[in-house]
Amino acid sequence: MHTPLVILDRDGTVNHDSDDYIKSADEWVALPGAIDAIAKLNHAGWRVVIASNQSGLGRGLFDVATLNQMHDKMNKALAKAGGRVDAIFYCPHTPDEHCQCRKPLPGLFEQIGDRFGVDLKEVHAVGDSLRDAQAASASGCIPHLVLTGKGEQFVGQALPDTFPSQTRIHTDLAAFADWMLTHAVAKNSNYATAGSS
Repeated sequence: MHTPLVILDRDGTVNHDSDDYIKSADEWVALPGAIDAIAKLNHAGWRVVIASNQSGLGRGLFDVATLNQMHDKMNKALAKAGGRVDAIFYCPHTPDEHCQCRKPLPGLFEQIGDRFGVDLKEVHAVGDSLRDAQAASASGCIPHLVLTGKGEQFVGQALPDTFPSQTRIHTDLAAFADWMLTHAVAKNSNYATAGSS
């Protein structure tokens, strides 16, 4: 029996985003409530995995050592809150490299499904942009949009038709975590048969 999984985007979902890219650990700053939201999901029985486009690597804006420093900062904040992420999957490529792992393509999600041996149809995936929702939907995941980061532009309005029709909207990651605790099933013993509403 597999522990259920939640897949999160990083920039704009867990931490503040920047049009100039997040290029250092100093620039990596968690969004309000996001760290506690991950810990809350963990405590309710979910594993949390990050799936993130990091084309700043391919653009030469920072290196893998610097990316690891950002994630070390995130992991330390999570540990303080009693939470954790089980893995971080990232695409280092620029758009013109035409890889399969850069969202909106589903490659990162498929890698996660393979690594953890889970059916992605049971997996909720959260991001702040159209390409996050498209990648989630293309891989079979259940897409969720948070109105932080790039998602702020959709506050108070209906989503464009370009979004997958089943996309659910949440104010932020904390609101998503609260929704999951109310609506989805994370009990390891009955998850395989219960499904989610």
